[in-house]
Amino acid sequence: MQLSAASMGNPPTGDGGPTALEARLERVRQLLGIDGALLALAGGETMQVLWHAGASAEIEGELAGLHRRAGLRTTPLIVPDIAAEGSPGFVRFYAGIPLTLGEDSPHLLLSLFDTSPRGPAMADQLAALAQEVFGGDALQRAQATIARLEAELAERERTVAELLAIRRRQMQLVDRASETARIGIWECDLSDNSLQWSNGVYDLFEFPRGAKVSREETVACYSPASREAMERARAKAIAECSDFALDAEITTVLGRRRWMRLTGTVEAENGVAVRIFGMKQDITEEKLLADRTRYLAEFDVMTGLANRSQFQARLADLDGGSGHAPIGALLLVDLDNFKQINDTYGHALGDECLKEAASRLRDACPGAELVARIGGEEFAVLLGQAGKNHIDEVAEQIVLEISRPFMRLGQSLALSASVGIACADGAPPPDLFKRADTALYAAKAAGRNTSRTFHTGMPYTVN
Repeated sequence: MQLSAASMGNPPTGDGGPTALEARLERVRQLLGIDGALLALAGGETMQVLWHAGASAEIEGELAGLHRRAGLRTTPLIVPDIAAEGSPGFVRFYAGIPLTLGEDSPHLLLSLFDTSPRGPAMADQLAALAQEVFGGDALQRAQATIARLEAELAERERTVAELLAIRRRQMQLVDRASETARIGIWECDLSDNSLQWSNGVYDLFEFPRGAKVSREETVACYSPASREAMERARAKAIAECSDFALDAEITTVLGRRRWMRLTGTVEAENGVAVRIFGMKQDITEEKLLADRTRYLAEFDVMTGLANRSQFQARLADLDGGSGHAPIGALLLVDLDNFKQINDTYGHALGDECLKEAASRLRDACPGAELVARIGGEEFAVLLGQAGKNHIDEVAEQIVLEISRPFMRLGQSLALSASVGIACADGAPPPDLFKRADTALYAAKAAGRNTSRTFHTGMPYTVN
């Protein structure tokens, strides 16, 4: 039996009961000439002290063994001299007197103690006198107080139950919100790398919920690049006891590719990292949307070639200052008489011609830095640094590839292309474009289906 935390203070009340009982305990103590007395609920492993007179935590601790013995009895436990039992201490005399309240009620234990021993006869007389003085209406008051305490306990239990119910509802809301946002909570114990996941993480990796998963199995799901980035960020966070975050690509155990946003926080004890915890969120749809948006911003939807925006950005970096290879030449390619195809066969067939021309253009210059569609039927090719012969060969190959007949929608169509060439040789991007455009007009003036290279004798075209 252990004394409860209530041992050092009498319970508050508004009905005057405990005050009267405390006064009765004090009178018992004075009448018997002893150092202290206390009244407690007895039985079990814990004894709850209700009221006391002259007691202290140290004394109650010293008497814990005697309280345990007395609390399990139905007759008084009287020890005239504790030292005689081989347990010397500050207290020498003890009497534990059970006070029965009723057949179905818990019983009280009235305990008397003193720093001086008593003879056996005197000890029995003190116990009997204490039981007589403390009986009657005092027990009735104690019983009423116990009933009130039990009612308060029941009310506390109801309150706890309500709070637990609210907590469960809150957790259900969190789970539903996490499921909607595709978020899961994870934790890794660094002592053995054991993992704990919420359902959201299991669903993200498509492991069965609740399955025992090792870190090795999880890491194997990452793509090589994402695995390297994750391990590097994780190691740095552990070394510095800090946080980390990154987007990572995974392949689930069912073979589906997904992207997730991973965050982690390192918890440390005495400066040593002991665990990591954080969130993992499925951002596959967000990633696909971002990739699609970026694609639309940089590529021509119909042909799949780079669009004018990407072409202009690359043209502005002629010397490769942004990490690209330097540009050696610009080729502008224009489909000859394309308007006639649109007017004769309609735009649907015209679109098919544009797709075919783009495919052939790509095949004609596989080593190009960029192939782009920059207008309705106008394309551009940026070549790296190369000799004039190679540049001319590329232009001739473009003219040859575009001019081959092809069948679309039951129609045999013949296309041709004119190509204008301008070598970079230190010219700024706007001038290089004007030179290629001038050469293109020269090719058209020469009868189309051919190429021309800009030279200083050509006048600039004015658009």
